[in-house]
Amino acid sequence: MKPTLSMTLRLCLLSLAIIFYLTSYSQKKTVRFVTSTVVPEAEGSVKVRKDKNKNYEIDIHVDHLADPQKLTPSKKTYIVWIETKEGGAKNIGQLHTGHSMLSKAKKADISAVSSYKPSRVFISAEDNPAIDTPGTQIVLTTETF
Repeated sequence: MKPTLSMTLRLCLLSLAIIFYLTSYSQKKTVRFVTSTVVPEAEGSVKVRKDKNKNYEIDIHVDHLADPQKLTPSKKTYIVWIETKEGGAKNIGQLHTGHSMLSKAKKADISAVSSYKPSRVFISAEDNPAIDTPGTQIVLTTETF
């Protein structure tokens, strides 16, 4: 049976639809943190990806972030927040700083999953990791995306 133009066109459209469907769930958005006046040497990025369950996978990496005890005023920990259109700021976890094995540079990473679509990510310095609203000492933030 010789393929007709109509069959070939349908196959191409079906292939494009499948490719679009698969790539729409795996697209990552990468956003950099804005340079901070509180910790100017800190730099990092946020990667957000919508998974097949329609949740948002959020991966955050920060380099050169000072220990929160060295801030003025001193704090105990860093908390990562996502700002959402649906429900304001959400605490997605505690960010721990540490050294890599081959370098003395401070590094911090956190991965989280949220059903809320983030529109901005920011990090605050806090005394209590189990808080529901961010304090006033914001150390890093992204632009709205």
